[in-house]
Amino acid sequence: MENFPIVMSESYHIAVLLDESVEGLNIQNGGTYVDVTFGGGGHSAKILEELEGGRLIAFDQDQDAHDACKINDSRLSLLKQNFRFLKNNLRAEKALPVDGILADLGVSSHQFDEGPRGFSFRSTAELDMRMNQLQDKSAETVINDYSEEELLRVFKSYGEIPGARRLVRFVIEKRNKGRISTTFELSEIVERAFGKHKANQKLLAQVFQAIRIEVNDEMKALEEFLGQAIEVLKEGGRLSVISYHSLEDRLVKNFIRAGRPDGQLEKDAFGRGQSPMKAINKKVIVPGENEIKANSRARSAKLRIAEKVAA
Repeated sequence: MENFPIVMSESYHIAVLLDESVEGLNIQNGGTYVDVTFGGGGHSAKILEELEGGRLIAFDQDQDAHDACKINDSRLSLLKQNFRFLKNNLRAEKALPVDGILADLGVSSHQFDEGPRGFSFRSTAELDMRMNQLQDKSAETVINDYSEEELLRVFKSYGEIPGARRLVRFVIEKRNKGRISTTFELSEIVERAFGKHKANQKLLAQVFQAIRIEVNDEMKALEEFLGQAIEVLKEGGRLSVISYHSLEDRLVKNFIRAGRPDGQLEKDAFGRGQSPMKAINKKVIVPGENEIKANSRARSAKLRIAEKVAA
């Protein structure tokens, strides 16, 4: 039976660096591929378009992505899972090893635009930010229940916010008078801490990013995913990763360089070392002017492609 991939409405999510990221997979007919961040389905649909036979395993922990999926193709298996559980799920699907893996990190357009999800400072909503809406920890939990030192770690490590300690002090002063429960209240705290002039969109975005990364344990999940990617890829298999902030990109770059998140190459007794991955693009790939004009959220995207080398 012939399959007809149907791409979702771009109102859900516009796939970033679509052609470049899928081309980087070097798709082989009959191969097995993985899209670990299904989102709006744009990258998955493109993979299926390029693939003859074979199969595609896609991951997304957000129920909204599953509800909105309109791809009708028997080669696609869409799993409601976090990509940090990559290896176990591929084993359960009897899909090991695989020929290529694509990851489009960060938050989908739908998650940003869906006000009640609380991902954006541009709309008033409950402090949520959970990608998996079944988990307990939310942004409200982080802001109200974390200790002073834990909040400082979040804002420094994941937001790289100048004056993070001052922001923490204002958060604690506010929550001592009652729980902080909305994105509007959090934005107000940032304005009070730094003044309206300094509390611009960039700073607010950094604050919200830091909390979102903590809520969803994004950096640890990315580390675990990358480590498992080495294990599940065939020799010669490709990894295509799109990141959106320096923390992600640095981790991906280090991983490709050394097979480790810290970028330190393990060496044998003779001082010899080789990464299990080889960079395909020596220079990071970024969107062109036309793509940025069509989709401003692509502005910060960086694509790195790597290939698993023989052991």
